[in-house]
Amino acid sequence: MAWCPFAKKLELQPESDQQPAIRPTQFILHSLAAPWNARRLYEYWKTSSLESHFGLGYEGDLAQYIGTETRADANYRANRRPDGTGAVSIETASNTKHTDPWTKAQIEQLIKVGVWLHRHHGLPLRICRTADDPGYGYHGLHRAWSSSGTSCPGQARIDQFRKVVFPGIVARAKGQTAPAPVPPKEEPVPSMLNEANAIDVELASGQWTGLAFRDAVLHTGPCRHHTLVHLLLDDDTPAEATVEGRFYLTDTKGGNPARYLPIRVHGGGGHQFTCTADVPADRQLRFELRATTPDDRPVRLLHRTAYGPYWPL
Repeated sequence: MAWCPFAKKLELQPESDQQPAIRPTQFILHSLAAPWNARRLYEYWKTSSLESHFGLGYEGDLAQYIGTETRADANYRANRRPDGTGAVSIETASNTKHTDPWTKAQIEQLIKVGVWLHRHHGLPLRICRTADDPGYGYHGLHRAWSSSGTSCPGQARIDQFRKVVFPGIVARAKGQTAPAPVPPKEEPVPSMLNEANAIDVELASGQWTGLAFRDAVLHTGPCRHHTLVHLLLDDDTPAEATVEGRFYLTDTKGGNPARYLPIRVHGGGGHQFTCTADVPADRQLRFELRATTPDDRPVRLLHRTAYGPYWPL
């Protein structure tokens, strides 16, 4: 396996040792749809059935998780073909809808990785003409690279790939100086919500209960957010119990609630609830939970966390 000398090595196991070898012929660029740094992406890949070879944060922090001569699973049919060829993949931090452009630091690292792959693995300096054609591309370029079709990495980054990133790879690989690109207008890097509460709560069957994390308020408007709430219920919760979570808006005194529709899951263990929306000025975002058991017994909530990016409006 091959490791890029200027990327931080964060090796994923057991994937790095157990997944089959490839002969890398392509470099495919992705947007993560999350504003994570390379370390945070590594922690996520450790619990996921998918992974990329590289991860790249907004600040240019670059990590490699699997050697480039080992299969990674981010590119559908391009991961490894019957002839043993496959694609090298990189996930890059973005906003949650992958609409923002790459930062200058990200562009520089993408060019450096592209040049290294050309020199180390002999990738030809061209954009992939077909799904099997050696070269460089982005996730949405060919349908065979995604199981359900995708617009990744987003139109702003596709434009940058064609006008800045790929020309930069070619120029630097040939020892030339690429024309200075006009810097794109960059969206602000979001702040991150990250709160937790491990105090047990007994939930009366069938009753909505507002939850506090650090406190009861997750966000105060005006802001845009993508929030994930993770709950851990006692394993003694009946499997047929209905568990519902919902986000809701109140005024700044906690009154005049307006609730989003509940999301339902079942049984004990861990459950996740997500919401992406705008919080208007003078409104606050909160979360509540209801567990309903067949015999009306209470349910115990053991732990809860809330995290995700948010932007001021």
